[in-house]
Amino acid sequence: MGLFAEVALDLGAAWLAGGLIGMERSFHGRAAGFRTHALVSIASAAAAMVCLAPVLVPGAFPGGPLRLDPGRMAQGVMTGVGFLGAGVIFKEGVNVQGLTTAASVWATAALGLLFGLGEFLPGVLGTAAVLATLLGLRWVEAIMPSPVYAWSVFRFNAVGAPTSEELIGLLASKGVVLAGLSYGRTRSGDLLEFSGNLKAATPGDFRDVAAYLRTLEGLVEFELSRISK
Repeated sequence: MGLFAEVALDLGAAWLAGGLIGMERSFHGRAAGFRTHALVSIASAAAAMVCLAPVLVPGAFPGGPLRLDPGRMAQGVMTGVGFLGAGVIFKEGVNVQGLTTAASVWATAALGLLFGLGEFLPGVLGTAAVLATLLGLRWVEAIMPSPVYAWSVFRFNAVGAPTSEELIGLLASKGVVLAGLSYGRTRSGDLLEFSGNLKAATPGDFRDVAAYLRTLEGLVEFELSRISK
């Protein structure tokens, strides 16, 4: 295989690996999807190929066709892609979104570097591992028994409001645990506010407690904001 055919094969493999990972992200509606991951992977591969410049362009580097240091090139690429990944992380309410997508962008850059340097075996294995993590572990996470958390706020009329112990006991009777409780007075002291983390065994427990809270006498307002995993 000629040198330029090898370069084309490496770039094509990087593009395919990034595209496959990006398809999974696009399917789940993430900000960085098919095109972003494909571009990151092929750009990383192209950057790695700068190390081949003395071979591709003989005479451009006096002193012989020695390869440039791929380690330093990889370090620069991974640092730059880290800033790109930070762009897909955002805070929504009490949740931080985009961490998995940022990690997949960063992993895609590493895979692109491998393919750019002609390391097909670790590149293919790494791509398979990333896809297995994004697809397979999603199913495992869905069937694993794990508690559910929510940030909660309760605002009672100050007159006749329950004590913290009474509120904790009331919620416990509905199958949820209130922890890290904080207190406050709002609306010139007319309302007594309790806030803290709620823990439940299943999402259905939150639905049940929300239905009960809508009928609770003296409760003016409440908020239950699910904290994503």
